Amino acid sequence: MPGRVSFLLILALILSGCTLVVPSPAAEGTSTPTGLVATPTPEITGIPAETRLPEPAGSTPTLEPIRFTFPSAGAPPESIWRPPLYPIPWAPTEHDHFYFIRPIGANEVNWPDGTYRYGGIFFEDVVHSGVDIGAPLGTPVLAAGSGKVIWAGYGLYSGVEGPDDPYGIAVAIRHDFGFDGKSLFSLYGHLSQVNVIRGQLVEVGQVIGEVGETGFTTGPHLHFEVRLGNNDFFTTYNPELWIAPPEGWGVLVGRVMGTAGQLLFHQELTVTNLDTGRVWQTVTYADQVSVNADPYYRENFTVSDLPAGRYEMSTWYLGRHKVIEFEVFPGRVTFFHFRGMEGFRFGTPDELRPTPTPGD
Repeated sequence: MPGRVSFLLILALILSGCTLVVPSPAAEGTSTPTGLVATPTPEITGIPAETRLPEPAGSTPTLEPIRFTFPSAGAPPESIWRPPLYPIPWAPTEHDHFYFIRPIGANEVNWPDGTYRYGGIFFEDVVHSGVDIGAPLGTPVLAAGSGKVIWAGYGLYSGVEGPDDPYGIAVAIRHDFGFDGKSLFSLYGHLSQVNVIRGQLVEVGQVIGEVGETGFTTGPHLHFEVRLGNNDFFTTYNPELWIAPPEGWGVLVGRVMGTAGQLLFHQELTVTNLDTGRVWQTVTYADQVSVNADPYYRENFTVSDLPAGRYEMSTWYLGRHKVIEFEVFPGRVTFFHFRGMEGFRFGTPDELRPTPTPGD
């Protein structure tokens, strides 16, 4: 009987034009809509005290959205899938030195950003002395090879600890192997934190920090450098000739010159995979003292991570469109010369080097 009375009362209210107000579940608690749950900032633990960033006195952490800002649109998204890397050290010829693994694991984007390659000039005419890998904030950063940590924290560029440094929080490793009788170093910049201290011995693949956006950067990514001989800004070499390629994929390397044999700087070349139609567009190195060519290849152009297969390459020179078809071979360097009006030639550096004239 009480149920019948309640029903009749509700019906009478509806018929009389009154609005029945049902309490909102949100008024009974503090539930947050699905997908908008704020998570607290995780506490940084396990980091040596001397490498942690100090908390400002009296500050209260606030939750703010992460803003990603980049100077220009990047390349179209690529598939995250890559074959496993060739085992290191990978040296198909006596002149090759693919000694390092990728400093980002295979479960993330771990290949160089094609818009910020070695030897390019960005941000107020500063030459790019490494490669950028656009991994998300907090992605683990791996030691590319075994060795000893010789820097961990701020101040790598100047050698003086402090936050005003282009590399931000960085790690540098002196490896326990070298090349051509010279020491090898690898550098990891723009980190959010480090997990190692100076003097610590690390193994290849060991987590040494996390991807961040400290220093001179416009968004989260890892800046990775390879240095040979000395640990300074002027002894860098292109990391794409030092990190192992994926199995079945190769590396395109070239020396791009004018007709008289002079190096062409900022010369744009287009590389197209004839099987898939995918296009790579990049430029030759800048004319800077901090840009170094490999002693054997003497290159000023490099594109790594190319699936083996048929390609076309083209460039414009003095109003002429120069085009050639070629093949990339698995696990190897494909080398070419471009010499102005003479166009492209493929072969080894020894085969393509001009024959000395008697008396030279």
